[in-house]
Amino acid sequence: MLRGRLLVAAPPLIDPNFDRSVVLMLEHGEDGGLGVILNRPSETSVYDVFPEWRELVSPPDLVFVGGPVATDAVIALARRRHVVLEAFEQIVDDIGTIDLADDPLDIGASLQSLRIFAGYAGWAPGQLEGELAEGAWFVVNLEPTDPFVDDPARLWRDVLRRQRGRLALFSNYPEDATVN
Repeated sequence: MLRGRLLVAAPPLIDPNFDRSVVLMLEHGEDGGLGVILNRPSETSVYDVFPEWRELVSPPDLVFVGGPVATDAVIALARRRHVVLEAFEQIVDDIGTIDLADDPLDIGASLQSLRIFAGYAGWAPGQLEGELAEGAWFVVNLEPTDPFVDDPARLWRDVLRRQRGRLALFSNYPEDATVN
């Protein structure tokens, strides 16, 4: 199972929805998989759609594009402080999801980081396994700060760079291989 792991798009992934993407897997099993793309900020400010949560959101304070599926669905990913938090669905360690319908004043002090995603990445049963077999994704471990980095444009390279062996070499893959 890949829940709590990162999928890093192998270059060149032809699908523009996933080129150079880093996906945190929220669910994975016989019924398929679901995750959010961690490095696709939109141009929409959190203040414009969830102003009550703006002070708690990790910079940049933008809504992120979680993926091409159900773009009107919202997933709030949080890193809790080391406290018990009933309004928290754990994914891995201190990272999980919260419900934005809850009052931020009630749970805000319990959160260390927060990021809001519109949409998600989804796979039908067996689809992700097929993509993995084709070499479309690298599966790597999550660092607790990955979902909340200040500079998401660097995340793809940074995640690859910290890997051992040949995977680290992919971090130097040019944006456009035709001009290399």
